[in-house]
Amino acid sequence: MLSRKDVDLKGTKNITVIAEGVKVEGKINCPGSLRIDGMVTGEITAEKDITIGKEGKVEANVRTKDAVVAGSYKGDMIASGEVEISSTGKFTGNLTQKDALLTISKGGLFRGESLIGASAEIFKPKDEKKDLENIDLKIKKI
Repeated sequence: MLSRKDVDLKGTKNITVIAEGVKVEGKINCPGSLRIDGMVTGEITAEKDITIGKEGKVEANVRTKDAVVAGSYKGDMIASGEVEISSTGKFTGNLTQKDALLTISKGGLFRGESLIGASAEIFKPKDEKKDLENIDLKIKKI
């Protein structure tokens, strides 16, 4: 029998894995790293990094620090760090970065625009409460 003492859990508490065959629709807020080998549609925020495995398919707007795309990605991505598209990766959409830290391996596909963000505000995590307050204000003005 495997006991908790036998498993090294150090550093694994902030890794979220969406396994192959799993489909997720909606909004994901991940306080650490995220690995996707299944399918995700919606909106993703990962504070550390996001990895889309070879079999992973993502159709979402993403905010993250670093990203590795080995599968299929479609959407707009805001990354404050490095973005790598591997030889099996397909990226379709717009990429906004703090600095020009985009690597595309031979065989990798990038279709869209790569932009360097002038405003540091877009790289900060969204405050949902403020977003809701802004929505309320807009509704009241109409």
